[in-house]
Amino acid sequence: MSDHLQRCIRPGQPWLDTKGERIQAHGGSILHLDGTFYWYGENKEKTVTGSGIWHWGIRCYASKDLYNWEDRGLIIPPRPDDPDSPLHPARQVDRPHIVHDRRTGRFVCWLKIMGEVQESTVLVADALEGPYRIVRTGLRPLGMSAGDFDLVVDPDDGRGYYYFERVHSELVCADLTADYTDVSGSYSTHFPHPHPPYVREAPAYFRRGDKHYLFTSGTSGYFPNPSEVAVAGTYHGPWTVLGDPHPGDATGTSYRSQISSVFKHPHKQDLYIALADRWLPDLPAEVSAKVLDRMAAMYGGAQDDGASAAEAPPGLLEPSTAVADYVWLPIRFDGDMPYLDWHDEWRIEDFG
Repeated sequence: MSDHLQRCIRPGQPWLDTKGERIQAHGGSILHLDGTFYWYGENKEKTVTGSGIWHWGIRCYASKDLYNWEDRGLIIPPRPDDPDSPLHPARQVDRPHIVHDRRTGRFVCWLKIMGEVQESTVLVADALEGPYRIVRTGLRPLGMSAGDFDLVVDPDDGRGYYYFERVHSELVCADLTADYTDVSGSYSTHFPHPHPPYVREAPAYFRRGDKHYLFTSGTSGYFPNPSEVAVAGTYHGPWTVLGDPHPGDATGTSYRSQISSVFKHPHKQDLYIALADRWLPDLPAEVSAKVLDRMAAMYGGAQDDGASAAEAPPGLLEPSTAVADYVWLPIRFDGDMPYLDWHDEWRIEDFG
């Protein structure tokens, strides 16, 4: 471990585990249990151009300091021998989110499964590191095609909420059932937009005091775009859009990243950390901007030079996300407005 000892967080730089291997926890989140931090996410180690592999299960890492991460292996392994399984490596498994049911001790994991219709798979386990068993698959919450999402459990009353993108339409906040494995039927809708890339996805919820916040991105696949943050007084809104939380980014690409979740440090009074993926580390910002412009023209019905909205350099239509990096940044607050300032490196110890 000493050969790879980390003493700070370096956004956008390759992050190695205690064995010296790239961390594979994309679209990830952190849980804190019994003094240990657990970072879990999509394992993309085999996702290289031409492989036909979208994921290789959900991987988990453990740490005491948020710098040095021990690989704890696959908590949800892929099922390469079962093409009909939602966990088959060719299936587009995205953005795992796990919540802890304190009443039963169980852990509940939701997975987004992309396809012609985007669906959800729900799994449960008696321990964070598994084994997990599928309890629902082919789930279309509220009968909707459900895209990127976040799960939230109220720390006081234990009620659960599911924020998700109704594909290419709006963002929905749905109440979860008492066991967190389904939606109850009660919901509200927010941030309607006519088409991509403006439709909001990748919702990342956090709460600070009596204020509820959502970071979202536009809909442009792995091509980064401007983030947006909104604030509300309740889980169901109404939400007030505050703007782009990346004040130092003139490229409009959220520092060439996409936020996946927000983690409140349990031992710091006011340290919130935004976890983000830099899916395409070698992508120039100007290429992303061009893709966004063409996507807006295509979905908006405008005529451009005939180029596809998804036109990109070779290798980017099926990118090698095995080398994707992470952009973790502390949130700075100015009144109610959260900002993400760029830091080449930063330390947990520098925050109160």
